[in-house]
Amino acid sequence: MATYNKRGFKAPKPKEVEDIEENVDIDAQDSTTAEVFNTLDVGASKAEEWVVRNQKYIFGIVGAIALVTVGFLLYQKFVVEPKQLEAADEMFVAQQNFQKAIDATTGQDSLFNLALNGAEGKYGFVKIAEEYAGTDAGNLANYYAGIAYLNTGKNTEAITYLDKFSSDDMILSTLAQGAIGDAFAQKNQLKEALDYYKKAAEMNENDLTTPRFLLKAGQTAYTLGQKAEALQFFTQIKEKYESAPEARNIDGLIGMVQ
Repeated sequence: MATYNKRGFKAPKPKEVEDIEENVDIDAQDSTTAEVFNTLDVGASKAEEWVVRNQKYIFGIVGAIALVTVGFLLYQKFVVEPKQLEAADEMFVAQQNFQKAIDATTGQDSLFNLALNGAEGKYGFVKIAEEYAGTDAGNLANYYAGIAYLNTGKNTEAITYLDKFSSDDMILSTLAQGAIGDAFAQKNQLKEALDYYKKAAEMNENDLTTPRFLLKAGQTAYTLGQKAEALQFFTQIKEKYESAPEARNIDGLIGMVQ
């Protein structure tokens, strides 16, 4: 049977079919993209609405943060910095008397007392630590006061002030802990002394303070009858710090506790 095409109909060529399919794909992609942007627009509109509704609170929070920041900067500029300078000026005489006491061969107690209590119309370390608490100078005054009390045999006061002191300085922070150990040792509280010597020996290991407090820890442990622990401390000095002054008689100490 013969087959006739309808008049006016022309079968598309393969290339034209591909173009039609591509157009359909593009239209679908455009539709999907439009949906995504519509979703984003809706989300953005909701966010804008939330901001409008809550702008009073948002501005309040931002303002509070700005106020705190400005307040902090003003406090540092007009309160902390002047107090730092004032405290440093007050402490100069106390530091001089402290150094004189360290260097003196006689009359040390009186010089340490001047450093603690003040002289020449200037505060001593005790008053500086109290009046300028929160400043670097006030913090440092705690250290000086603790060492001065330690050297005058007032060990409880020494512990109190040294315990208040804190520092990022590797040497000072270690010396403060070791000095607390010395105060407990002078109070004959050897277990507490040993704890602080161990802490000082383990802090910021270095060739200056570590062997010093390892030796004190070893001697204290030996006095407490803890020979095995004392041996560990002495051996550590021998193996790691053989050039330190504390290592001069270390073989004899090791032999004593073995």
